[in-house]
Amino acid sequence: MLKLDRREFLAGAGAGFLSALGGPAAAALDDADMLFASACRFEEGDYGAVIFSERGEIIRQVRLPDRGHDVVFDRAGRRAVAFARRPGNFALCFSADSRETPVAFASKAGRHFYGHGAFSGDGRLLYATENDFSQARGVIGIYDATGGFNRVGEFDSHGVGPHELLMMPDGHTLAICNGGIETHPDYGRAKLNIDRMKPSLVFIDSRDGRLIESHELPTDLHQLSIRHMQVRPDGCIFFGGQYEGPEIDMPPLIGRAVMGERFELFDIADDDRRPFRNYIGSVAVSRDGSRFAVSSPRGNIVAVLDAASGRILERWPLHDGCGLAADRNGFMATSGDGMAGTLGDMAQEKVFFDNHIARADNA
Repeated sequence: MLKLDRREFLAGAGAGFLSALGGPAAAALDDADMLFASACRFEEGDYGAVIFSERGEIIRQVRLPDRGHDVVFDRAGRRAVAFARRPGNFALCFSADSRETPVAFASKAGRHFYGHGAFSGDGRLLYATENDFSQARGVIGIYDATGGFNRVGEFDSHGVGPHELLMMPDGHTLAICNGGIETHPDYGRAKLNIDRMKPSLVFIDSRDGRLIESHELPTDLHQLSIRHMQVRPDGCIFFGGQYEGPEIDMPPLIGRAVMGERFELFDIADDDRRPFRNYIGSVAVSRDGSRFAVSSPRGNIVAVLDAASGRILERWPLHDGCGLAADRNGFMATSGDGMAGTLGDMAQEKVFFDNHIARADNA
């Protein structure tokens, strides 16, 4: 686990972590139709996060003390928060406007981040997936987003190993992927309970932490860790899993959930799902909701699927490709090799992207 002194991090973030790009970045911001953000590694080897345009132009970059995982925008698209990769305990709030100083904060003692978060509908609170590692219990940390991101509480994730969480369109219900994997920072990133995993997708009322609904996988799929998802404006969630069982198995990896109505895994032919190598890294839904995309950095592939049937419509090779987000007409993708752009029209950038892309929702 990264041992980070909170005061040192706060001081560093306010001084040396920011890298404003000056005139070209300001011009790129003025010209940008859409804004995206991602954690990354810079050419010199340092870790950070960037905000960039749909053309891949870097508008702002910030330094992080170690590897990040996901970035989340508030609903206004003004602020972005980058989270540490598990089992890190740092986070940094920054914006596309280089005049604003980043705000750094950290998880409390006995907790670490799982790399994902979501703002409340009004933008006043930030929720983060965390590990209460002494109790092997997933929690959702609550932070005051109106000031310095002080931690103001937590509630149970109603599962183990919560990973991605999303604020539902109603502005108060949280959807949470409990991956089911027990970890402890004393053992790095080792997975401690593969034989007794219990993944789930749950819906929780963010106002009081009350469990609204929980969906668990069948016993024979207990090693399918539900990890990532995206939601349509109508509340339909598309999710992807990462299988921790034998490599020769070929379980279903992709599914759909609607609160109060359905939870299902798509029946995709073996030949079509074999290239994913039992690993879905990110999920994105098209702006019109008719399609969704999934990535597999292990399989070096991105696929676009029909939202109604789960049928694969397109396949795109992308080495170490993981980050996905909807753009105007299709999907923006990024890779660990530094590729970024719309599927089928990608270019080499000067940063190496981490697992996920966030799109400013006001775009």
